[in-house]
Amino acid sequence: MNGSSKRKKYFPNKWKQFKDVPDQFFEPHLYTDVMDWKVRGWMLPNDVYCIIRATNLRTSKVKEYVYKRQKPAETKIQRFCLTQTHSLAITYHDEQQYIGPATFPESFDDDDDFYFPL
Repeated sequence: MNGSSKRKKYFPNKWKQFKDVPDQFFEPHLYTDVMDWKVRGWMLPNDVYCIIRATNLRTSKVKEYVYKRQKPAETKIQRFCLTQTHSLAITYHDEQQYIGPATFPESFDDDDDFYFPL
């Protein structure tokens, strides 16, 4: 190439078309149905071992890594754990895991009995 970077083609967001559709055209969903369908109903392709979603703790940028083999995935996770620069959401075929810092909300005192990990 001649040094100029090509940009991805822009696809316009057409949210106004959906906003203007009457409610009767949408099927209502219960919260539990959506949680079962979208959160607990993930499926990875058979040739994928895991997906690692790494969030940079300083910049909040997210990058995903897809691995077909166990050893390279474990090496990547170990590298992230040693540097402690990212929080990780790891998806396997049968489970999801989160690795990251547990932060305390600023509005709570140290003597509170509970906290909300990110």
